[in-house]
Amino acid sequence: MFTALGLLSILKKLTGDPTNNELRILLLGLDNAGKTTLIRSVAQEDISHVSTTLGFNIKSVKTDGYNLNVWDIGGQQKIRPYWRNYFENSDVLIYVIDSSDRARFEETGEELGQLLGEEKLSGVPLLVFANKQDLINAASASEIAEGLNLHTIRDRIWQIQACSALTNEGIEDGMQWIVKNVRKK
Repeated sequence: MFTALGLLSILKKLTGDPTNNELRILLLGLDNAGKTTLIRSVAQEDISHVSTTLGFNIKSVKTDGYNLNVWDIGGQQKIRPYWRNYFENSDVLIYVIDSSDRARFEETGEELGQLLGEEKLSGVPLLVFANKQDLINAASASEIAEGLNLHTIRDRIWQIQACSALTNEGIEDGMQWIVKNVRKK
């Protein structure tokens, strides 16, 4: 979905508008992590019928004077090599993890590690959403941070936020972190 707000963002960037409060956010994670449900929750859209993202979705969300243009890219293994086509000009990387899918923690850690090593994402702030905290078997945000060695990240600011895209718990806190900590150059 391409919105008028997204077009306005492109025009402002092309004209160098100094009032530009646009942030380009790249939303990644393995398939079934809850990326699309999360961004639909942020946009206050219906989340009762979310299907697998086979390509990408673009959502523009306005919060605290910022227009957040979120690029939600599918997370299936066959799509992941194409993620790099979306790296350029990203202001923030949001990485979503299914906190209840412990069998895939190693895989999600490897994918995140590869992303953090990408030159085009060098220095880009990282927000990790530890999603699906509403499930009884969910790992805590601190457990995930420890398992992913997030404390060793030195080349960018980062935050991990426990959340549930279904209940909306923790999502606003993560979005507030973006607005408070990420400033356009």
